[in-house]
Amino acid sequence: MDRKQHIAIFTTASLPWMTGTAVNPLFRAAYLGKDGERKVTLVIPWLSLKDQKLVYPNNTTFGSPSEQESFIRQWLEERTAFISGFAIRFYPGKFAVDKRSILPVGDISEIIPDEEADIAVLEEPEHLTWFHHGKRWKTKFRLVIGIIHTNYLEYVKREKNGQFQAFLLKYVNSWVVSIYCHKVIVREKKLKNRGRAGREKKAEFPCLHVIRLSAATQYYPRSIICNVHGVNPKFLEIGKERFEQQHSSNHQAFTKGAYYIGKMIWNKGYGELLQLLNNHQKELAGLEIDLYGNGEDSDQVKEAANKLKLTVRVHPGRDHADPLFHDYKVFLNPSTTDVVCTTTAEALAMGKIVVCANHPSNDFFKQFPNCRIYDDDNGFVEATCKALSEEPVPLTDAQRYELSWEAATERFLKVSELNQVFATEREKNSSKEFASVSLNLWKSMEDTSAYFHHLALGFETTRRAFGAIPGSLQPDEEQRKELGLATSSKHSL
Repeated sequence: MDRKQHIAIFTTASLPWMTGTAVNPLFRAAYLGKDGERKVTLVIPWLSLKDQKLVYPNNTTFGSPSEQESFIRQWLEERTAFISGFAIRFYPGKFAVDKRSILPVGDISEIIPDEEADIAVLEEPEHLTWFHHGKRWKTKFRLVIGIIHTNYLEYVKREKNGQFQAFLLKYVNSWVVSIYCHKVIVREKKLKNRGRAGREKKAEFPCLHVIRLSAATQYYPRSIICNVHGVNPKFLEIGKERFEQQHSSNHQAFTKGAYYIGKMIWNKGYGELLQLLNNHQKELAGLEIDLYGNGEDSDQVKEAANKLKLTVRVHPGRDHADPLFHDYKVFLNPSTTDVVCTTTAEALAMGKIVVCANHPSNDFFKQFPNCRIYDDDNGFVEATCKALSEEPVPLTDAQRYELSWEAATERFLKVSELNQVFATEREKNSSKEFASVSLNLWKSMEDTSAYFHHLALGFETTRRAFGAIPGSLQPDEEQRKELGLATSSKHSL
């Protein structure tokens, strides 16, 4: 029997940080490994105690990777009705305060042994490879698929000299994604020798292996737009219970008005929301709204909210599945920096009305009757007032399924073609010789570009110039010891 296909999912964050790149890859690993047909490994960052205190909420810290893994698995099992057999491995990471992000340290591709290096899924491939120095991903793995999560250009534009920074970042992102994510699928014939040397290349074909969650992300050549995320099953259960409660008695399903939940930084929708509320206090007179979140801008958000004549209450962040949120009827989310907002999907799953901007990040949600889209300030006011005066439309079974991780996994397998990667061989076509020359020329240029990136990122001074964290070329001894890594290694393309 053929050995199982191995999928390694690398991501840029981990629980208990409740961010999309921690939660969504975790569910992806669980659902891809659910049927046992594939061997799945989730590869997540391990932070030093100092960085854990900066990143994880409620002073949560872990003394070892195994302790954090237990926390993650318990969190997942409480939200799914099954136990998935996927593995969890950790790579060394450091928290960059200026970027508000976790960045990899050293060559994280080494976490997966060569004999298991079939398919790599890079959640945020640009983020994972900006400062990569080590074995080239496309050499290590047979297939590398990137999933674009974050609208980095939009965030950067809001900073000092933002337009210039965004211009540079656009080309850096395109560069690293092109050299580290496959632009072609290599259809391979398995020989008797199952090792890497025993694979015979048959043909190369252009293929789409960069997945953009929505058109709100930066454009990449040969990419495809597809929302390959679902919602935590708990939210679908909550929505179903509310629907049954509403129709089994005269009990009102939603007794509270409007709210918003998200990381409390201006760029996560709080700036847009408070500006809209400030500009239309007269038209929205009587509106009460609760804001929930933790973040670096919490104090400023509270200060701005207190200046409004409207009743705007600011609370610490909580899990969106908390019973506290079940009674709210309207979720207001004017953010335009999201790619596909997880909390919007969760609110729809719970049967709430969602008011959001007419923006590419919300295209997926337009198919649901409880999604109310607005084009301008007046549209926001009208949609908000209307939502508060109406009752949500119950979701159909088909609509619930569309929000689920089962549907998201089907979409992922379809657009990534994982089911066909090793199962099919292409026929040689009449233009093979010309195609081979063209592809070889492209490969030579790409190899040169990859070598330049590898060389430049091998020096501390160059890394600092590019924006890397000092001392991130190799893990320190403490991280090596905690993760059981070798003391040193040499890298090659």
